[in-house]
Amino acid sequence: MDKVNFYDFTMPKLEAYLMEKGYERFRAKQLFRWVYGQKTIDFALMTNMSKALRQELSEILDFNLPKMVSHLVSTDGTQKFLFDVGGETVESVLIPSEDRMTLCVSSEVGCNIACKFCFTGKQKLKMRLSVSQIMGQYLGAVKVLNDTVRISNIVFMGMGEPLDNPVSVFDAIENLHSPSGCNVSRKKITVSTSGIVPLMPLITKSRTRMAVSLNGANDAVRSFIMPINKKWPLAELLKACREYCDETGDKVTFEYVLLKGITDSIEDARELYRLTKNIPNKINIIPFNEHPGSGFERPAESQIVAFQQELIKLGAHVLRRKTMGRDIFAACGQLRSAYDGHPGRLELAQQGV
Repeated sequence: MDKVNFYDFTMPKLEAYLMEKGYERFRAKQLFRWVYGQKTIDFALMTNMSKALRQELSEILDFNLPKMVSHLVSTDGTQKFLFDVGGETVESVLIPSEDRMTLCVSSEVGCNIACKFCFTGKQKLKMRLSVSQIMGQYLGAVKVLNDTVRISNIVFMGMGEPLDNPVSVFDAIENLHSPSGCNVSRKKITVSTSGIVPLMPLITKSRTRMAVSLNGANDAVRSFIMPINKKWPLAELLKACREYCDETGDKVTFEYVLLKGITDSIEDARELYRLTKNIPNKINIIPFNEHPGSGFERPAESQIVAFQQELIKLGAHVLRRKTMGRDIFAACGQLRSAYDGHPGRLELAQQGV
């Protein structure tokens, strides 16, 4: 009999699976307590179950997780991990700051959305990750930290569009959040989307934070850099954002990449404010992060500052995303699977930054 991966199950799904196999429902809770609570995957140590039962369960369940094949550390302390997910590889990033430790996880190998400024978007979708492959990124990072620091925040902002892989993403969130699982507060988990409008209510239902990759203050610009806008233009996207705010009482985070000469003018800042002012929000401005063959440039520092100051003057709640891990291609928009010729590091001194 082929074994199934324990980490692919939420508690209710494991209960259903075990009952289908003729076992009691409560065995799922026992397994969750051993695996997530006691960090034990050796059936021999699960002593509140009979020896015969442990043998039977060992024949139908395994605990395989993606192997970490690369671990890079940036000069600023950011850590990037490369995981083997079965013939493909995927990256995730651990981002330190004064008051938190954030893990940025991936949901797909490649991406179908094809945003022009995103390195991942140049890699067409190759596979959607399973729950265990998403959980493996978190558990792999926890193992590296070795109890020295706790991961406080999880953001689905890595490779792929989370709403393009909804079952795995929201099952993983259930395991990350569950007190029987990893016990991470839902308010410390953020799902970022480029705007698959019909599926955005899933974020509302999950009670997690929502971030939206806006990046353009009008349909013409946004459609140019984000083809998804042609299918679900700004009016539909912003309506879904308002509904999220109304139903959860939370703000939405608008992510806005500054591309030199395209999205970084003072008039762009004013248009962005007019577009978003009636939706409870905060705006994260993200100076473009370089990657090979992007065709875009990072604005001058003076323009970045002027853009932010204009939004502040208008009354927006705006933060500048601190760029972390650029030297190891771990910053926003730089993640990609390993491939021949992909440089491991960016010599920032040569970039004049």
